Amino acid sequence: MTTPLPFPEADTPDTTAREAGRLLFAAPTEFVKGVVAMDGLPPDDRLEVCFAGRSNVGKSSLINALTGRKGLARASNTPGRTQEINFFTTTGGPYLVDLPGYGFANAPVKVVEKWQRLLKAYLAGRASLRRAFVLIDARHGVKAVDEEIMALLDRAAVTFQVVLTKADKIKTDERARVLDQVRAALAKHPAAYPELVVTSSEKGDGIETLRALIATLE
Repeated sequence: MTTPLPFPEADTPDTTAREAGRLLFAAPTEFVKGVVAMDGLPPDDRLEVCFAGRSNVGKSSLINALTGRKGLARASNTPGRTQEINFFTTTGGPYLVDLPGYGFANAPVKVVEKWQRLLKAYLAGRASLRRAFVLIDARHGVKAVDEEIMALLDRAAVTFQVVLTKADKIKTDERARVLDQVRAALAKHPAAYPELVVTSSEKGDGIETLRALIATLE
């Protein structure tokens, strides 16, 4: 009998979940506001999911692919430049929260420290946050800075799910090696959701699966 892999890739969604995802993201998605302090957060009157990842991991591209709007989340030409928590929402749907990139910033140390404090305060204190999607570059696997965010999510008891980005940029044998490394890293984190989503914003791989996951969260 074959032992199931820990943290398998998410199954292709069934017809019901796939349609729920399609309908959710077929609705117009709007920018709500950018937040630079906890007292600026919008009311927690609906479910929300957030997207966290190292600078240059492809977070903006993933959000744009999910929503079908190329210019919704804007990638800075300078990694680490985005210093706000940006809230988007679909009609009648959850908040989609784009967190500042971490791990590198071309910004003064005090500015970096301020927005890292905001990031940690948000993750630890947002009651309506149902899941954090931690984006990992499929070419590089889990880095030390990713471990820091995962440990924070463990302490905050926020369920997080790893989404691998840029999967079209690696070969099959290299992909297997990275997946093994990611699975080994996740085994140490009690808040990790036991499925991976492997995506390519450029090719569209995994986008339908991620839409369905968000649409069926409760």
